[in-house]
Formats: sequence, C-alpha cells, structure tokens
Amino acid sequence: MTDSRRARAEELSRESRRYLAAYVLFNQAIADHLSLHPTDVQCLSLLTTGPGPLTVKQIAEMTGLTTGSATRLVDRLERGGYVFRSPDQKDRRRVLVTPVPERIARVTALWDELGQNWHALLDDHTEDELEVITRHMRRARDLSHAQMRHLRSRPKPD
Repeated sequence: MTDSRRARAEELSRESRRYLAAYVLFNQAIADHLSLHPTDVQCLSLLTTGPGPLTVKQIAEMTGLTTGSATRLVDRLERGGYVFRSPDQKDRRRVLVTPVPERIARVTALWDELGQNWHALLDDHTEDELEVITRHMRRARDLSHAQMRHLRSRPKPD
C-alpha cells in the first residue's frame, strides 16, 4: 500500500468513526424527540423498509437482539400504537408484526423533514459517485452484520 493510499484509508477510517458516532447520536435525538428508545426507532425504520410484516424472530435477527429482547421491543411498540401483531395466515404458529400506518406517519414525517437536507447533500454528487457511495454503504452494512455474528460467537471478556 502506498503512503498516499494508507493516509487516505486512515482518513476514511477516522471519518467513518465520526460519521457512525454522529448517526448514533442523531438516532438518539430522534428517539428522544419521539419519546422512544433508540432501538425502537431503528426497528421502525427496518419495518418500514421491508417488503412486508416481520416475525419477532426476524426482528431479533435484524437487530441482533435476543428473541426475548425483541419481544419486549415489540411489546413497547405495540403499547405505543406503532405496530400490531397478527397470526400468519400461512403458518398459524407464527405471529407477524405489522406497522400501523397512521402511527408510523408521525415518525415518517420527521424522517421526511430531516431527509430534505440529506437529499440536498446528495445533490452535489454525480450519479457515478452516488453509485460508489451506495455500493460502499451496502458492503459496509453486510460487513457489519458479519462482524456482529462473529462477536456474538466469541466468549465475552471478563
């Protein structure tokens, strides 16, 4: 690796850490504004980006929570009116968690309002740059999931 590439990679690593910290704090601010837990906000985000309802087990897998913790998360969202549970018509043993559109609209309106600035930020990029950024984000997400699985398989330090 050349010195220039090493310096660029180190700069990217620092900026990635700053970006991730800023995102975590941003998510906390959204959660505080909505009187929700940060994990609840992320669960709602994941529920609204998928093709349909999810099971508690799927929510646990997506969030990295245990099924017990995911059940408590869904309990909180259900009490808040954000989701409802219903039996899966294809497999009556399973329960599906579905967002409540009217209640989710409250969260979506906030995301839409804040998202205008995000879109303005992206306006400065060419389509090729957007493609690179999207590919990087997708690969980073996949790597994060692989790293989470790896961490969960290791014994915790004393």
